[in-house]
Amino acid sequence: MASSGGNSPGSTITMTAGLQTSGSDSGDVRQLLEQRKKRRMESNRESARRSRMRKQMHLDELAAAVTHLTSENARLSAGIVVSSRQLMAVETENSILRAQLMELSQRLESLDDIIRWVEPGSVPGPRQHHNSQEWNPRWNNHPIAAAGAFHDDIFP
Repeated sequence: MASSGGNSPGSTITMTAGLQTSGSDSGDVRQLLEQRKKRRMESNRESARRSRMRKQMHLDELAAAVTHLTSENARLSAGIVVSSRQLMAVETENSILRAQLMELSQRLESLDDIIRWVEPGSVPGPRQHHNSQEWNPRWNNHPIAAAGAFHDDIFP
C-alpha cells in the first residue's frame, strides 16, 4: 500500500509486511519479498515432491499387498478344495460305517432272537413276530451287503 508522506514532496513511503520504508529502501524490500516468494515456492515444490514420493511409496506398498493377498487367496482356495475333498471322503466313509452299523445291529438282533429261541425255557424278547411259536429261517436269513467289505477290513 502506498501513500504520500509529508516529509518531502517527491518521496514515497511504502507499507510492506508491517514495515514502513521510504522510496530509497523500496528496492531492497522488493528484493526481500522476491526472495521470500522464491523460498516459499521452493519450499512448496519440495513439499509437493515429498508428497508425491509418499504417495508413490504408498502405491508400491498397496501393490505389494495386492500381490501377497492374491497369492494367499489362491493358497487358501486350494486348501478349501483339498478340505472339501477330504470332507466328502469322510462323509462317504461315515455313510458306509452307518450302513454297516445298522446291518450289524440287525444281524445281532437276529442272532439274539435265535439264541432266545434255542435256549431251553426261553421266551422270545420284546420283538414278537406273527407266529411266535415257530421260528422262520427266511425271516432271519437276510443278506448283508456291506458285511463282506467290513469283514475284509478286520480280517485281511
